[in-house]
Amino acid sequence: MNGRAEWNAQRAQAIIDGNRHLRGALLPILHALQEEFGCIDEAAVPMLARSMNLSRADVHGVISFYHDFRRERPGRHTIKVCRAEACQASGCDSLIGHIERSLGVEMHGTTDDGAFTLEPVFCLGNCALGPAAMIDGDLHGRVTPARFDALVAETLASENPQ
Repeated sequence: MNGRAEWNAQRAQAIIDGNRHLRGALLPILHALQEEFGCIDEAAVPMLARSMNLSRADVHGVISFYHDFRRERPGRHTIKVCRAEACQASGCDSLIGHIERSLGVEMHGTTDDGAFTLEPVFCLGNCALGPAAMIDGDLHGRVTPARFDALVAETLASENPQ
């Protein structure tokens, strides 16, 4: 579950300052900021540029190049669906169609209720058990539409244990 803190410039600066000494520090700092806040807030770009003696364009270029970095906060749960060749051969395109219709959201989107963010990935390392999906870091193989629906129901039920 993505229980991330709201954006806080002082906390962000502390993360930057605490990691600035690392070799190739920009990537570890971006990962730490996203872990803390759920995304890379626009306000972080000038802070990073100033602190690391980079241009804003350089920072923006790194953020936009790597697909793992988000510019908007994700849903409470993140669903990643493998789009690699082995999963394509196992029917991931059909599964993705079902997921998009079921959740009412396209890839890279977040459901209106903020419950799920749907992301494509190109290999989850579960090639023999495709199509594969990952929900909040838990890997699932041989995911059918019915199994996906059950996984989503379990995920939502875990939010409100009785």
